[in-house]
Amino acid sequence: MDTKLNFQDAAGFQTPLLAVFVVDIAIGKDAEPLLVLLTTSDAVTGAAAKVLASGEFKATLGETLLLHAPNGLKAERLLLVGLGKAKGLSVDEVRKGAGTAVRAAKPLGVRELAIAFPEDHALDDEHLETLPCALLSRVLIEGAELAELDWDTYRSERKDRSVRVLSVIAKDVEKSTRAEIQEGFDAGLIVAAAQNFTRSLVNEPGNILTPTELGKRAAAMCAEMGLKCEVHSTAKLLELKMGAFAAVAQGSEQPPALIVMTYEPQLAKGETLAKDAPVLGLVGKGITFDTGGISIKPGDGMEKMKYDMAGAGAMIGAMRAISQLKPKVKVIGVVCSAENMPDGKAYRPGDVVTAMSGKTIEVINTDAEGRLVLADGLHYAKTLGCTHLIDAATLTGACVVALGTLNAGLFSNDEETWQKFMASTAISGEKFWRLPCTDDYKDQIKSSIADMRNTGANRWGGAISAAMFLKEFVGETPWLHLDIAGCAWNDESRPWIANGPSGIAVRSILEWVWSYSD
Repeated sequence: MDTKLNFQDAAGFQTPLLAVFVVDIAIGKDAEPLLVLLTTSDAVTGAAAKVLASGEFKATLGETLLLHAPNGLKAERLLLVGLGKAKGLSVDEVRKGAGTAVRAAKPLGVRELAIAFPEDHALDDEHLETLPCALLSRVLIEGAELAELDWDTYRSERKDRSVRVLSVIAKDVEKSTRAEIQEGFDAGLIVAAAQNFTRSLVNEPGNILTPTELGKRAAAMCAEMGLKCEVHSTAKLLELKMGAFAAVAQGSEQPPALIVMTYEPQLAKGETLAKDAPVLGLVGKGITFDTGGISIKPGDGMEKMKYDMAGAGAMIGAMRAISQLKPKVKVIGVVCSAENMPDGKAYRPGDVVTAMSGKTIEVINTDAEGRLVLADGLHYAKTLGCTHLIDAATLTGACVVALGTLNAGLFSNDEETWQKFMASTAISGEKFWRLPCTDDYKDQIKSSIADMRNTGANRWGGAISAAMFLKEFVGETPWLHLDIAGCAWNDESRPWIANGPSGIAVRSILEWVWSYSD
């Protein structure tokens, strides 16, 4: 999509479709809607006044209303896009509103679309004062770019419903404000491209995106973006004594891939990082297809196990954006990729494997493989010098049972690290819910013959048992664990995004990384 930024009056902009955001400023549970357009253009407000007064449109989030030949505008159509209640309006509603506009244009056959930059002349300052124009510009672009993609990649007859040109129309403002809007616009393109890169990886079928292929694509991205990248396979795992990771991989004809991506911050001449400067480690579970191994999964829904590498995809996408946003902090991405298959060489329930850290693990269930590859990935990231760790994984069905598909699970061993991450979600708009990860759960993973077992002693608190297992391999290093199993794939389309891979965690990880930048 060719995305452009224009500074002029929205009413005078020639376009097949002009989208304008609408909010409800009514206060009180039973109050009648009182709708306001987020535009300073009197002509645009006038064109929509009659329909807004009719009560036909409620401005709920994701709701749209199309007006043809709007009076006084050069646009051929006017699309009203609801953002919901003005009170408590956040950047995520703007992001979703922009996505809704793009998705609404597609079935109309509209190939060029303009979105009016949200302006608050009709609102009290309290509503939008926390949403600076640079941030509004950024999230608007993110939402639009994320909405553009549909996942019909392998259809022989693809329907072209793409929006080829998107124009963002902001009023003519002073130079400093223009610069802020442009800054957000540029950042939004970077973040959205990274999340879409992640989504494209997650969408690939397992016969195409093998661990080797994932390594090739990560390496190609790093070469394009100027990141250092190393991709290793079985020999390196054995050299490093990654017994847990290697055990998962041994049942497949496809060799594993250990992918290491490194970002070094660009510093001004004479500038150096402090000796105690943090080094951030992003560790992703990259199971490109998960049968469950010997503890094989039921056939129903197994085709979705191609997205069991969504955590790895999130880290690769985040590294892509980091290379362009250029935070002043060193970041190392570690991806542990394998297939989990049940052939004659596969590891078995009852096996004992030795992780890179030297800890021994009794395998109770071979479908609890993600925590095994992450155990070696997290420890390896520590040996590379990482002082703070974050991992992302489609780790447990138990987390989906606990939180559903609206919140991903969040675990941490460090309050400050957790607080930094949660602050990042105010901008990312992604929802995470913290679950306990305290030592009183440690008995759940005790083994009678090894240092630990790879599943809990019973079915209760399965997401917590998995987190407790990972916690054993990070020690005192500040650490976050994101269990994204319920949110990595959208089973149904939403007004602002197609069904399929969501790319969750990319935006939050980026904000978290940025919080450590000087």
